[in-house]
Amino acid sequence: MPRDAVPAAEERQRDADRSQSTILAAARDEFAEHGLGGARMERIAERAGVNKRLIYYYFEDKDRLFQAVLEQAYRHIRDEERQLNLLALRPVDAVRRLVEFTWDYYLAHPEFLSLLNSENLQAARHLENSQRAREMNSPLIATLGEILERGRKEGSFRGGIDPLQLYVSIAGLAYFYLSNHYTLSAIFGRDLMTAKARNERLTHICDVILGYVLRN
Repeated sequence: MPRDAVPAAEERQRDADRSQSTILAAARDEFAEHGLGGARMERIAERAGVNKRLIYYYFEDKDRLFQAVLEQAYRHIRDEERQLNLLALRPVDAVRRLVEFTWDYYLAHPEFLSLLNSENLQAARHLENSQRAREMNSPLIATLGEILERGRKEGSFRGGIDPLQLYVSIAGLAYFYLSNHYTLSAIFGRDLMTAKARNERLTHICDVILGYVLRN
């Protein structure tokens, strides 16, 4: 192969990677705003500044594009969680840090919650077909299980805690509040998204989760 052919091939690959990243970012915003049913490939192409045919070339159809967006969304939150280095912390600090991170991440990334809402309306059929999603999420549960076992052995955590159930509680206590704050604020006549209300909610979640795992 000529020497100049290798750089040319590498540049084409970089162009392809950039195009796919741009399409995924545009698709994420479109799906988050309109849901899977309301999203339009024409608008995604316009947002990305590409020809619609290029989207079909890389992703085949809207369902596969949505699955790729979901996989990217999970990859991002799991990558951020790995940066926490939870195993280097004391068990009680690790659990508290995971609670705080989950709340802060959901607050900073409302599009993630919107994507999950859309996928739940689809009965998770895209994630069911995604081996990548399962592979990305299972290490978190293993890490949390190790933290719980360390806490049990040192006497600070009670035993018999299912790490999956615990994570569902951590995520759910944040997810429900943030996904439903408009209706909750309306029916109870109280703005649940003021800085004070958000801080109170985070404190409440930490107290609930730590109150469950701590032995005393």
